[in-house]
Amino acid sequence: MTAAGPPALDPASLQVLISRLTGVSEEMGAVLRRSAFSPNIKERADCSAALFTPDGELLVQAEHIPVHLGSMPASVRAAIASVGGGAEPGLQIVLNDPFAGGTHLNDITLVAPCLVDGVVAGWAANRAHHADVGGMAPGSIPPDATEIQQEGLRIPPLRLTPEVVSLLLAASRTPEEREGDLAAQVGANRVGVERMAALVRAGAPLREIVDYGERRMRAALAELPDGSWSFEDVLDSTGPRPDQQRPARVTVRLTIAGDEATFDFTGTDGQRPGNVNAVEAVTVSAVAFSLRAVTDPTIPANGGALRPVRVVAPLGTIVNARPPAAVGAGNVEVSQRVADVCLGALGQAAPGRVGAAGQGTMNNLILGGPGWVYYETIGGGQGGRPGRAGMNGVHTAMTNTGDTPTEALERTYPVRVRRYRLRRSSGGQGAAPGGDGIERELQVLEACTLSLITERRVSRPWGLAGGEPGAPGENWLLPGGNESRAERLPDKCTVQLGAGDAVRVLTPGGGGWGTPAADGAARK
Repeated sequence: MTAAGPPALDPASLQVLISRLTGVSEEMGAVLRRSAFSPNIKERADCSAALFTPDGELLVQAEHIPVHLGSMPASVRAAIASVGGGAEPGLQIVLNDPFAGGTHLNDITLVAPCLVDGVVAGWAANRAHHADVGGMAPGSIPPDATEIQQEGLRIPPLRLTPEVVSLLLAASRTPEEREGDLAAQVGANRVGVERMAALVRAGAPLREIVDYGERRMRAALAELPDGSWSFEDVLDSTGPRPDQQRPARVTVRLTIAGDEATFDFTGTDGQRPGNVNAVEAVTVSAVAFSLRAVTDPTIPANGGALRPVRVVAPLGTIVNARPPAAVGAGNVEVSQRVADVCLGALGQAAPGRVGAAGQGTMNNLILGGPGWVYYETIGGGQGGRPGRAGMNGVHTAMTNTGDTPTEALERTYPVRVRRYRLRRSSGGQGAAPGGDGIERELQVLEACTLSLITERRVSRPWGLAGGEPGAPGENWLLPGGNESRAERLPDKCTVQLGAGDAVRVLTPGGGGWGTPAADGAARK
C-alpha cells in the first residue's frame, strides 16, 4: 500500500479543521443524550456519533464508545450500498444487523447523507443502545440464546419510514421509550448534516484528514521494532448451560513490518452455541482501540489510521461468527477479551507503554417487568500502568459509558439501590497496583426478570511486569434481600425475581503492574 500524498493544508489549519469537525460529532452526541427518553442513553451515555467521507470512510468521531465507533464504518458502508446513488435530503437509513457491520441488535444505527448542491459530500451517523428490541427475554440479550432470531428484531439497512418505525415499536416491550430514543437519533443526525454541509461549502478538504491519519499511524508503527508477538487469554464461558461452562480461547499474533501491522486471530476457538460470539466488525473495533491507545492516542481516530493495519479473523470463530449465531454478548464481552489479547501482544512489542489488564468485562445487568426494561453495565478496576496505579471503579477498554446515577434509576424504575461502593483491595498488587472494582446491589420492588452477562468470574485480570492479577468478580442473589440466604449466581444466567429480592454484583479489580513492594503492601 502506498503512503498518503503530501498535505494540502498547513499543520495549524489542519488541526483547526479536525477540531471543528470533531466538535460537530460531539454536538451530535450532546443532542442525542439531551433528547433521549431512556436513562441508558440520557444518563449512561450508551451512544456514539461520527462523520464519514462520501465513500463511508471514518472522518472524525466524538470520544464516545470504542466498540461502537470502530465497527460503525462497516454499517455506514452497508447503508450506502443499500441506497446506491439514491440519496436525497432528509434520508435516514436505519439498521442494527450485526452481520452488516453492527454490534448486537440493541445497538441501532442511523445514517444520513450530507448533500451539497445535490452531491453527497459525506455522511453523519450515530449508534445508540436501545434497552429492548424484542427477543426471548427482556433486554434482548438473553444469555441462553443460541441463534440471533432469539435476541430480537434484526433490521437490515432500510430507509427509516413510519412503517419501519411501527415495526420496531411493535417488537419492543417498551415502545414509547424506543420511539423517543429513535427520534433523538434522527435529531442528532440532522444537526450533523447541517454543520458538515456548512464546512464543505466553505471549502474544507475532508480527504486531507484521513490522509493525515494514515501518515501519523504509519510513522507510529515505523517506530516499533519489526517482529511477531503472540498473546492469548480466555472467556470463562459461552452461556449458562453446563456444556457452555468451559473456557473459550482468544489468541492473536501481532506482526509489525516497517510501517504496517497485522493482527492474526488464527487459532481462536470456533463459534459456539450461545451468544458469546462476536462479528468481525467488533473485532476490528477492538484492534483499532488497542493500537491507537498504545502507539499514540493523539493520532486522529479516522479511517486513514487503519489503512496500514490488516486484521485476520477466521470466519466461523468467536471473533468472526457466521449467521445465524447469537451475538449479543460478542459486543460487550468478546470485544473486551480481544482488546486484552491485542494489548498483551502490543505490550511485548512496546514494553513500558502498556498497563496490566483492566476488569475485562462490562458486567451487564438487565431487569425487566411489565412495561419496563432496565439495562446497565457496571465499572470495575483499571490495570496498573507504568508509574501509575489503576483507577478505581471505572469503565475500561471497549466501553466508555457511566454507571446509572442512583436518583435517575430509582425515579424511573421500581428498583432501589441498596449498595454502591468501591470493592476495596480487589485490585492486584504491584509497584503500580490495579484499581478496585465496585460493589453494587439492587433490590427490585416488583416481580421481574433478571439477566446477567458477565466475565472474569473464574479467570482473573492479568498482572504485568511481575504485578499480581486482580480479583475475579462475583454475582449473588439475595432472596427477599436477606443476607443470610445469599446464593451464588453463575456468570451468565436468567432468573425470575420476586418483589423484595436483591442482586449483588462485585466487579473485578484490575491487574497490578510491576513487582510488588518487598513488604507486600504496595500502596494505592
